[in-house]
Amino acid sequence: MDNDNKPIIIGCDHGGYLLKEKIRQYLIERGIDINDVGTYSEDSVDYADFGIKASKMVATGEYERGILLCGTGLGMSMVANKFPHVRAALCNDLFSAIMSRRHNNSNILVMGGRVIGEELARQIVKAWLETPFDGGRHQLRINKFDRIEEMM
Repeated sequence: MDNDNKPIIIGCDHGGYLLKEKIRQYLIERGIDINDVGTYSEDSVDYADFGIKASKMVATGEYERGILLCGTGLGMSMVANKFPHVRAALCNDLFSAIMSRRHNNSNILVMGGRVIGEELARQIVKAWLETPFDGGRHQLRINKFDRIEEMM
């Protein structure tokens, strides 16, 4: 639970809004400070705008972790992974959430608001927050990610 109480950046588009509100409340109940960059309604918006806001803050180190939601999670994943030092993982199941932390040290959790329900989303967030990175050989792989970013 090393990151369980650190502040988290959270964002969504209209397709992830309802689930974001449930997850936001869950994080508040756990005593986690949140910076909610929107959106704040179900009115249609461009997911990229909110993905960029949150991902930039993780990429620069302002936040260690973030959570993004859109209808499927696909668009937010694509946007987030454009940023250096971001390892966004689309996790619409519990196993992926755990492994994204253990093996990939994911720092942005992405979920599809139209794909999963509230209870599963809460379980995914809990597992993602509480699962530590294994390091070791997995860190060597992450170092390769960093070298790709340096080549660009």
